[in-house]
Amino acid sequence: MIDKRGYGDYQTPSEFADRVCHYLKDVRHIAPSAVIEPTCGIGNFLKSSLMFDAKEYYGIEVNPDYCSTCKRSITDKRVKVINSDFFSFSSKSLLTDNSQILIIGNPPWVTNSTLSFINSDNSPAKSNFKGLRGIDAITGASNFDICEYIILQLINEYRDTNTIIAMLCKTSVARNVFKELKRTYVNFLSCDILEFDASEVFGVSTGACLLILQLSEASSSLDTCNVYDFDEPQTIKSQIGYSDGRFYSSLAPESSRFDGHCCFEWRQGVKHDCSKIMELTVRDGTLYNGSEDIVHIEPDIVYPLIKSSMFKSPIVHNFSKRVIVTQKSPRERTEHLKKDVPMTWEYLNENISLFESRKSSIYKDAPPFSMFGVGSYSYSRYKVGVSGFYKQPMFSVLYSDDGKPVMTDDTSYFISFDSFDMAYVAMLLLNSQEVQGFLMSISFSDAKRPYTKKVLNRIDFGKIVEAITIDALYNVEHELHLRPYISSSMYEDFKDFLEDGQMRFA
Repeated sequence: MIDKRGYGDYQTPSEFADRVCHYLKDVRHIAPSAVIEPTCGIGNFLKSSLMFDAKEYYGIEVNPDYCSTCKRSITDKRVKVINSDFFSFSSKSLLTDNSQILIIGNPPWVTNSTLSFINSDNSPAKSNFKGLRGIDAITGASNFDICEYIILQLINEYRDTNTIIAMLCKTSVARNVFKELKRTYVNFLSCDILEFDASEVFGVSTGACLLILQLSEASSSLDTCNVYDFDEPQTIKSQIGYSDGRFYSSLAPESSRFDGHCCFEWRQGVKHDCSKIMELTVRDGTLYNGSEDIVHIEPDIVYPLIKSSMFKSPIVHNFSKRVIVTQKSPRERTEHLKKDVPMTWEYLNENISLFESRKSSIYKDAPPFSMFGVGSYSYSRYKVGVSGFYKQPMFSVLYSDDGKPVMTDDTSYFISFDSFDMAYVAMLLLNSQEVQGFLMSISFSDAKRPYTKKVLNRIDFGKIVEAITIDALYNVEHELHLRPYISSSMYEDFKDFLEDGQMRFA
C-alpha cells in the first residue's frame, strides 16, 4: 500500500460528492458533454458525476490500488480510469467532445515541502510558477500547495475554452487561484467560493470550500469573487476582489481608506533554521540552549529576541529569550568570529552538523553559520513589530532595557526608529480601531499567516495621520491600558517626521 500522507489523501465521502454534483446539476444547471477528474482516488466523484449523463468520463489516478478499486466499483463503459501521474499527463488530449467540459475533484491537500520532508514522489518538479522574485522566489517556490498547483495547471491547459472547474480545496487556495486569474489575465465568466465545514466532511480543521470557476473562450474577467455558505448557496455571504487594481478581502466602502504605500520598510526578522543552537533562554542570569545545555559565550553578538507568540503587549522591553546573530548582512563572511568571539565560535563549531543539515536552499554555498533577515535595520534602537500569525494584530514598541537592539524571529515583521517617541506614535496609530479595520479588509484571518510584508506595506501613514486625531490616540492609549504619554506636540513631530522623510531605515 502507498503512504496516504504522501498523497495528501482526503478521499471525498460519497454523500458529499453526491451533494456537490446535485448542486452543480440542479442549481447551476451544468450539463457537461465530458467529465474529468484529474486525481480521482477511489472514484467517488466519478461515480456521483454519472448523474450528469455525459458522453465520456475520465479519471486519472497515480495510486494503482485506488485505480483498481475505482475500476471495480464503476462498471459504466463511458468511464475510463487511467493509472498515471497528473504532473506528467495531459487530460485534454483524451477528449472527443469539447462542447462542455467539467473538471471536478478533490486534489491533494498538502504542500510541496511536506511531500519533500516525507520523501514522497507525488509532487511536481520545483519551479517558480508564480514568477516570484528574490528571496521569495527561493523560499516561496519551494513550499506551495499541491492542490493550488494542480488547479492552476488545469487553468493553464484549458484557458480560452468554456471549461468549468469545480474543485474542493482550502479556502486560501481558492483565493490564491482567483488572484492568479487576475495576475495572468485568464478569461473567465465567474469565480465563486462555497464554504463548508471541513471538520464534518474530512475530519480536519481548516477553512475549506468548493471552488467553481467558469472559464471563457471570449475576452472576459471579473473583479469580484462571490463567497457563499454551501448550506445557503443562494445568498452571497461576502465578496473578495479588486478595487482600483488592489486586492481586498472585503469589498466594503471603507476598505481603501488607508491603502497606499508605506513610507517605512517593513522588515522580516532573523532566519537561521537552527533554533536549538541559536536561540537561548535566560534563567537566573545563565544562558541555556534548546537542549537545556548551559552555554558560556561572549555577549557581543547575543541579542534580545522576541518570537511571534510574544507579541502580547503594546510595549515590550524585558526579554527572556536571546539569539546569536552571526552576521550584519546576508552572506557576510563569518571567519572573523573565531578571533572576535572565540567561545562563541567554538560553541557554533561544536554544533556545526546541525547547521550543515539545514535543508533550505538559501544556505547553499553560504559562509558557515549564515543567517538571513539581517541588515543595518536589524540594529535599530527601537522597533514597532507585529506577529504574522495573530488573527487580531498587536503592534508593539520593542526596545531593550540594556540598550541592545531587539531581534524578532522570521515570522514577525517590524519597522525601525531612532526615537522612542516616534515609535510610540506609530504603535498607537497601528493599534487604532480605524487602522485595525483597514488591515482586516486586506487580510484573511483564516490564513496561516494573515499579516505578511506585502499586506503591511499597503499601510499609508500619510493617509492615516490625516484621518486620525490626537483625541483618537488618547483613546487608543486608554484601550491598551497605557499610562498617558502621547501629546499634541509629539503627534505633530511625527507628522513632520513623515513629511521630512526622516525614516532612517526605510
